[in-house]
Amino acid sequence: MVAIPFDVNDENLRKKFFDRLFTDCVEGLAENTPPLWGKMTPQHMIEHLIWSFEGCTGIIEFPCRTPDNLFERAKRFLHNNNATPHEYKNPLIGEGLLPLRFSRFTDAKEALHKVIGRFADHFRERPGAIHTHPVFGPLGADEWHRSQFKHCYHHLLQFGLINQMETASS
Repeated sequence: MVAIPFDVNDENLRKKFFDRLFTDCVEGLAENTPPLWGKMTPQHMIEHLIWSFEGCTGIIEFPCRTPDNLFERAKRFLHNNNATPHEYKNPLIGEGLLPLRFSRFTDAKEALHKVIGRFADHFRERPGAIHTHPVFGPLGADEWHRSQFKHCYHHLLQFGLINQMETASS
């Protein structure tokens, strides 16, 4: 298990995380790895992240239930250096688990690697792209990178794939 710093405000760390660290950690996930909290199986987590990357790149569109007048307050979370709470419930999913899309765990992992590559390319090729987050509303590249860093870090911790390393700004 590797220790990865948690610093959502470090753009270089976020780049390194998505260029290499995240996918290296996901490779250590086995189909039978138990979560440290929550109901997700490893495949549910992988497919949940695929879904999230599809939304931030505009492949699918998320509805947002946050009232417009609360976006600014909600978006503060993307800039503070606090991790996502362990039992956070996505308002689009609720308490249950979404049905699996892939018949094999290895196929889901392969699809995740592809969509992460698409994420990197998407905002490089379309730096002004805006896509709706289900909680934070319309986000551009920087805020999506912050959101996805927190989100992916959260799920790596959930399955014991990393240890959180505190940073000076935490």
